[in-house]
Amino acid sequence: MEINLFKLCSGLKVIGYFMILLVAAIISLSYYAVVVVTWGPELLSGGLHSFLAFFIIILFHFLLIMLLWSYFMVVFKDPGSVPGNWKPLTEEEVLEAGSSLTLSESTEPEAFTSTHSADGRERRPQVGYCSRCQNGKPPRCHHCSVCQRCVLKMDHHCVWVVNCVGARNYKFFLLFLLYTFLETTMDTFILLPNFIDFFSEAKNHSTSPGNLAVIFLTFVLNLAFALSLLCFVVMHVSLLSSNTTTIEVHEKRRGIRWKYDLGRKKNFEQVVFGTKKALWFFPLVSKEDLNNIPALRGLEFPTLSDSEG
Repeated sequence: MEINLFKLCSGLKVIGYFMILLVAAIISLSYYAVVVVTWGPELLSGGLHSFLAFFIIILFHFLLIMLLWSYFMVVFKDPGSVPGNWKPLTEEEVLEAGSSLTLSESTEPEAFTSTHSADGRERRPQVGYCSRCQNGKPPRCHHCSVCQRCVLKMDHHCVWVVNCVGARNYKFFLLFLLYTFLETTMDTFILLPNFIDFFSEAKNHSTSPGNLAVIFLTFVLNLAFALSLLCFVVMHVSLLSSNTTTIEVHEKRRGIRWKYDLGRKKNFEQVVFGTKKALWFFPLVSKEDLNNIPALRGLEFPTLSDSEG
């Protein structure tokens, strides 16, 4: 009996649903420890301590709202699907279509080839063909064995969000990482005094065992997540600065500048964030940027050779 490993990969989706429940459980535990047990009662103490508690609770809720908003956008937003019977435009079609960037018509696998300049340098990224999807693969597109489909500018499949991270939800994923890191870091610091007092309070029985256990567990979990997320944030900031996906790290050649690296400012705008600065830290993308920046749609990407030409 022949086993299809790609179908086995789709079973990872089941793990993802448990991850969503785990995220909900950690958020609920943190909320109870920070707001209900630790800082909520301090609002009634009066004075400067009461003002500090009010500020902490407001900041906690703001980060929590942004975290959840970004999280659900990553979960429910399509990372980008290849249109049916997709193929790239020819140079003549680009001139005729003007701002049009894609063409949906039937094609054969042989039609998907790259073009080169006279000096042999690649002018346009190579376009492939997916035998499993029976469709063309735009530049930077990869087939996800878990989702069983091709994803535009695929970065990776994330079990925490039960979805692929691709061209059209990468910004939301970055913001989810950022706000989760900020939230867990803040929780770690504001629970640190209670964690230090944990052992003396447990010995003197001055606090209920249940609340002590909640504070101890919440502190440890938030510290662990903050440290691990710091590594992910640094990694993705590095990838963002060079306009590289997690998958493409293994495709880049050492000593040669990455063909999609247009400089940090253009990379920042074209990878995910767009030109509307007011929306940079919100899980939103303006329609104007979607219309004017083809890379945000995930079907065509400017290259270093294009910008030099």
